[in-house]
Amino acid sequence: MGKAMDDNVEKYQSDKKRRSPKMCGSNYPLSIAFIVVNEFCERFSYYGMKAVLTLYFIHYLHWNKNLSTAVYHAFSGLCYFTPIIGAIIADSWLGKFKTIIYLSIVYVIGHVIKSVGAIPDVGDSTVHISLSMLGLILIAFGTGGIKPCVAAFGGDQFEEEHTEERRKFFSIFYMSINAGSVLSTIITPILRGDVQCFGGDCYALAFGVPAALMVIATVVFIAGSGLYNKGPPEGNVLLNVCKCIGCAISNRWRRPKNSPKRDHWLDWAEEKYSKRLIQEIKMVLRVLVLYIPLPMFWALFDQQGSRWTLQATRMNMDFGGSFVIKPDQMQMLNALLILVFIPIFDMGVYPLIGLCRIKLTPLRKMAAGMILAALAFCAATVVEVNVIKTVVETPPAKQCLLQVLNLANGDVSVHIPGHNIFPDPIKSYDEPSGYTNLPLDDAHQILTVDITHNGANHQCHLNFTQHNVYSLILDNRITCKLVEDSYTKSEAGEAFVRFINTRTDSMNISVGSKQFHVPGNYGTSLSLGVERGVYKNVECISLDTLMIYKTDLGLFDFGAYYTVILRGDPNSLTHNKMVDVQPNNIHIAWQIPQYVLITAGEVMFSITGLEFSYSQAPASMKSVLQAGWLLTVAFGNVIVLIVAEGAGMEQWTEFLLFAALLVAVSIIFSIMSYFYTYADPDQLNKLFNEEANEGNMDDLKKEKDRMHMKDLPKGTKM
Repeated sequence: MGKAMDDNVEKYQSDKKRRSPKMCGSNYPLSIAFIVVNEFCERFSYYGMKAVLTLYFIHYLHWNKNLSTAVYHAFSGLCYFTPIIGAIIADSWLGKFKTIIYLSIVYVIGHVIKSVGAIPDVGDSTVHISLSMLGLILIAFGTGGIKPCVAAFGGDQFEEEHTEERRKFFSIFYMSINAGSVLSTIITPILRGDVQCFGGDCYALAFGVPAALMVIATVVFIAGSGLYNKGPPEGNVLLNVCKCIGCAISNRWRRPKNSPKRDHWLDWAEEKYSKRLIQEIKMVLRVLVLYIPLPMFWALFDQQGSRWTLQATRMNMDFGGSFVIKPDQMQMLNALLILVFIPIFDMGVYPLIGLCRIKLTPLRKMAAGMILAALAFCAATVVEVNVIKTVVETPPAKQCLLQVLNLANGDVSVHIPGHNIFPDPIKSYDEPSGYTNLPLDDAHQILTVDITHNGANHQCHLNFTQHNVYSLILDNRITCKLVEDSYTKSEAGEAFVRFINTRTDSMNISVGSKQFHVPGNYGTSLSLGVERGVYKNVECISLDTLMIYKTDLGLFDFGAYYTVILRGDPNSLTHNKMVDVQPNNIHIAWQIPQYVLITAGEVMFSITGLEFSYSQAPASMKSVLQAGWLLTVAFGNVIVLIVAEGAGMEQWTEFLLFAALLVAVSIIFSIMSYFYTYADPDQLNKLFNEEANEGNMDDLKKEKDRMHMKDLPKGTKM
């Protein structure tokens, strides 16, 4: 087996020297062009699908916010657990090239299944959920499996002496990742919202285009097959590390009572494993211990696609009438800002800090990145506190909400015995009184309502239910009409509208793509969501006289609820527009500071963390640390999953909790960093040279003993 592996390695080295076609006038292999294009298309497909995923769960599968957030982060976590499987397959069995191809095919199948699951005519809701979950699982195995292979495979295309070209390749490779992310998070939300199919948002297309990009990525990668340097499987370092650790634990557990002490518990594996491997594992474990607090950073960072997107849906997304951004497009800010921030930090921030004689070590940079991420969530908390001011909260137990719409001629006073909730008179055809909490003695209660209008007293008895929200509509005859209201803001940014018709004739009204039927004599239509916009020349048809009226309803703004009162005689139509729930009045641009802070934190934490990990690990163990780093991302998503399902907090409180937790974790990490001693890169080489010399001396001694035994007379005892 060892000889066969050596033969494969020799063949690979021979092939690498024999064919490495270069781009014109450079030392760059032509094969890297295929790899960069492949990575761009793959990242487009991944981030494009992920950008609309949370809204797909809420609006298409009709899940609540917490379940949608939990599944989103479960998927994200799985994408960072599966790289270990991909690394094992590539190192132990197929090699990087075949692993990328086979798992890309799995990836494509997952995308196709996900797209089919978003077609409304394909089965019932159970079928849609099943197809969606199967598609996400296959995508997670595909993207996670190829993640540890593609960049390393690109590095394999360079000859050993072309280190500068290899370094620039990784910069180009990283740029292609962010370019794919920026474009996809702009384009797929447009495909979702601006293209209508099957009578609504086109999620099938929003998932289908990323599927097509993944097909292109696979075809492009295969097209370059004849140009690649394809290394054989190198053996599973991660498996050897686990075996060595297992051997050390086993030997230490079974050691005889009188056995000598060892300097380190890993030294108990010396009987079976080399000093070199044991020393390498010691170095890796020192870094992995520092990884323990890191998942909390990723718990905050990955909420850009879940909680922050949901926050954006309740904000004003109009930029001066020139364009309207979609809530899921805000995620592109992170990828865009990181392209700007990397050179700014490298050429501006870090040198400036150095001029102030502040020693900014890698671990200090990472701790600062954590603080910046915590500040980002403090900013998100401030935004959330202001966002919820326009939200009507669900009333608590044994309470309901009540507002009064006065459609009578003249002011009215409303009094409920025992409850002074409407102390001031309510003006005729003015804005509603506003929702007010009404206490109830039980889950259901009939209350007496006293009404004074033009000096006359009226009384009605109404049945209220806890947790519900009501409008009490009073007509000119002071007839009480209690209507149960919708009040939850649209996650798609729609405005909700209902009509009350004071005329005697019934009417049909077209607002955009929605049709409203309004009975006469104070009849009320259903409350329907319409796309945000200015509605002029709205067509209203009288079903009794067949007359067509045109009216200007004005702006229906993001997230608002409107009641439109229709009035007039048979020859004319007028209206009063009332606001039941205020529109989203916090502009989405207020999210920019939190994106700036989280991206600055990512530059200091993520990029620095990768550099630190590689500098502190021996060459043969870099893949082990890469797997450990990716696992911190996975566990960060697990933290969000637990909090989203178990905490049950208000959103602003949850943001503040995450910020506080990260500050606490950053303090712990800073203490751990203080006691960390940076590894000397020459330390391990010195140890290896000593080990090699010891090995040579042992060989000489064995040879000398063998020659000495040969010269002794037969039968001599030693």
